[in-house]
Amino acid sequence: MGIAAAVMVPHPPLIIPDVGRGEEHKIQKTIDAYREAARWIGEFGPETVVLLSPHQVMYGDYFHVSPGEGAEGDFGQFRAGHVKLTAVYDTEFVASLCRIAAAEGLPAGTDGEREKKLDHGTMVPLYFVNQYLRDYKLVRVGLSGLPLADHYEFGRCIKATAELLGRRTVLIASGDLSHRLKEEGPYGFREEGPVYDSRIMDVMGRADFGELLEFSEDFCDKAGECGHRSFTIMAGALDRKKVTGRSLSYEGPFGVGYGICMYRVNGDDPARNFKEQYEEKEKQRILALRSKEDPYVQLARKTIETYVRTGKTPEISKDLPEEMYCRKAGAFVSIKKDGSLRGCIGTIQATQGSIAQEIVNNAVSASSRDYRFSPVGPEELEKLVISVDILGECEKIESAAELDVHRYGVIVTKGRKRGLLLPDLAGVDTVEEQIAIAKRKAGIGEEEEVSLERFEVVRHY
Repeated sequence: MGIAAAVMVPHPPLIIPDVGRGEEHKIQKTIDAYREAARWIGEFGPETVVLLSPHQVMYGDYFHVSPGEGAEGDFGQFRAGHVKLTAVYDTEFVASLCRIAAAEGLPAGTDGEREKKLDHGTMVPLYFVNQYLRDYKLVRVGLSGLPLADHYEFGRCIKATAELLGRRTVLIASGDLSHRLKEEGPYGFREEGPVYDSRIMDVMGRADFGELLEFSEDFCDKAGECGHRSFTIMAGALDRKKVTGRSLSYEGPFGVGYGICMYRVNGDDPARNFKEQYEEKEKQRILALRSKEDPYVQLARKTIETYVRTGKTPEISKDLPEEMYCRKAGAFVSIKKDGSLRGCIGTIQATQGSIAQEIVNNAVSASSRDYRFSPVGPEELEKLVISVDILGECEKIESAAELDVHRYGVIVTKGRKRGLLLPDLAGVDTVEEQIAIAKRKAGIGEEEEVSLERFEVVRHY
């Protein structure tokens, strides 16, 4: 026993007749496919259903698994409070899953529950499943802000748990696709929206799950998707399994993409070890990048590696470009891992006697003192992508019209509060977004007036 099947489904509340009140017929293909998928799940007769929901509580660095004996919920927030669902949790599965995740070094558990009631990302799939399946127990899992590779690994923990307990298990990956398909949609239109939906339906239709790990965080964010991490956990749960996939439907009439696919497990297939394949490709990519790093980045990397391994900073080489010894300037050191930010610390103006020393200090801080992240560990060093920005002189400007999001960084000031954002950052496409993010970093209200400064940078890779 173990994972017998999996499905990818959306969770639009209006698909429930008492919520949609006739509007649901505009996604009739999705309704028909949902019924087929739910009927198919019922035929497997699973003892346990593992459901992955983007609307379960989500933490930046932790996978939350719902605790307790069970929960209930209703569609009251969608004006249909009389439509209620109840779930009984598989407590043995939850306990084993948390132990296995801990043994693999993944932060996961039942702590931190904020809302016991079932969320709509859980209830919509169960509304259909419950028409064809009774006497099962539920494991309800939330997503996290951790890299996609960690979501895949957590899926492997789910697979290991099902096999350890001998549970006949079906996994449901709940998640809508892009929310940015139409101007009149909930989040407007972005060109990445339909591109994401076309690409994800192709990948999921072929069950070529390794490609899920290659979607960049920036692209997913611009597309406004909500299910990618659910799909990636599902992929991990099917790791090394021979899978027959079938795409049932895709629609997006309301500006949000709804896709449904089904997957049957037909034994083992060691060649479908997608995480290892992805990590090998990433290793080769990073090695290629490292071979081209300039002296600024080489110094930052050497500092990070030395500090993480020994707690000390390295001696500054005598072979660096002369300006690194003779010039003073503010500098930012940025660290990425698996396509996600892993640390970024910098100085607006010079605080050290040279650019070289500025880089050394900020490299240490970026790897160990960025409050948003835990310190970088030795096991992560070979996966890091590092860049260094050397700041030019700041100049005061009268208005945002003098900014260019790709050319200039911005500094916003309100009293003693000061926030900075570098130029040409992935996912920041307008001056308005640039200023808003800088304000948030400084703790300045969105509507508050601020004074503005701009600066240029030289970015080193």
